[in-house]
Amino acid sequence: MTKETEQEQVLQEELEELAELPDEESLEVTAEPEQAVAKEEIAPQKTEKTKEEEAKAKRKKKDDDIVEERFYTIPLQRALIRPPKKRAPRAIQIIKIFAAKHMKLQTKVTEEEETEELPQVLVSQEVNEKVWGRGIEKPPRRIKTRITKDKDGYISVYLAENQ
Repeated sequence: MTKETEQEQVLQEELEELAELPDEESLEVTAEPEQAVAKEEIAPQKTEKTKEEEAKAKRKKKDDDIVEERFYTIPLQRALIRPPKKRAPRAIQIIKIFAAKHMKLQTKVTEEEETEELPQVLVSQEVNEKVWGRGIEKPPRRIKTRITKDKDGYISVYLAENQ
């Protein structure tokens, strides 16, 4: 059995035990020392469960927002054409241009949409650290990425899992 299934079974058993216990009001009125201790132990467990459920809901919501996801190896050799002190910033620019081009970022604006904010390319901190890892003068020659596009048109660039 995996850890997840074991945890789910433990949660189910705790929920069943909670359902069998009397209401909190009746515990306070007929509280014996043993029942009062049980009440104190139950309260922290409820908060932990709700935190887990909230985290799962956020993950599902985040997954629902993703419209398209692709994996690319982005070549960064063109960044080496620049002077040594401008190579890492140029590599980040190349990543943004590549993502916008391949994920078909809509940059054309009509008169009605001028007031709204345009979709943009967001580079994750992991990708940024990978590019800047060896300093400003020596960015990597290529980088494996996972690029996602959400329903609002925003493009996010993440490191691929195997890097």
